Amino acid sequence: MNTVLHKATTRGHANHGWLDTNHTFSFAHYYDPTRMHFGVLRVLNDDFVDGGKGFGTHPHDNMEIISIPLHGDLEHKDSMGNTAVIKQNDVQIMSAGTGIYHSEYNKNKDQKVNFLQIWVFPKEKNIQPRYEQKTFKPEDRVNKLQEVVSPLKTSEGVWINQDAWFHLGNLKKDFQTEYTIKQKNNGVYIFVVEGDVTINGQVLNKRDGFGIWNTDKLSITANSDAEVLLMEVPMN
Repeated sequence: MNTVLHKATTRGHANHGWLDTNHTFSFAHYYDPTRMHFGVLRVLNDDFVDGGKGFGTHPHDNMEIISIPLHGDLEHKDSMGNTAVIKQNDVQIMSAGTGIYHSEYNKNKDQKVNFLQIWVFPKEKNIQPRYEQKTFKPEDRVNKLQEVVSPLKTSEGVWINQDAWFHLGNLKKDFQTEYTIKQKNNGVYIFVVEGDVTINGQVLNKRDGFGIWNTDKLSITANSDAEVLLMEVPMN
């Protein structure tokens, strides 16, 4: 079993006034050659955007881009004609494929929006760009791992152009469970949204990240009420 620990305080940080952001992996002006990616997981940004502010129209290509709002509402517009608002309990994905332009703004002027911006290298390049979002029932992740992203089109989760699975869990204190790796040679990156957990003996706190590979399963214990995001991804 191999592991890598990224404590919350070691993340790259930038405050642009309207945007306060933490980068788990190298991004923009934050560069650390030891923290370029975890397998095909390339970006994990924890973004706080001021009311009415946001990211103007900008391009992407050949990347799977997942947005998970934690608090507040995020308005999305793109060159495919999609206009949508994503909120807490929603998960949005864009397959940028051959190329797409989009913008993201805080829908509300009176409160911040906090969302996770995640980039995953695609399995197949230059596909037709696509957009999808779904709302998930929060009660379905209480002391459970709720699948929210999947490569299987029959899944409840949003579809991703990669052999990757994401799960959200809202775990009550002292709850214990296991997660079994779905595909050989995949690893799992755990991001602790809130609270404290122990994964395979490693104690993790709020906003810590922990990657595990070369193992078949993980043991998970909630040391307090906790929210976690598990991202299973190919390691090469």
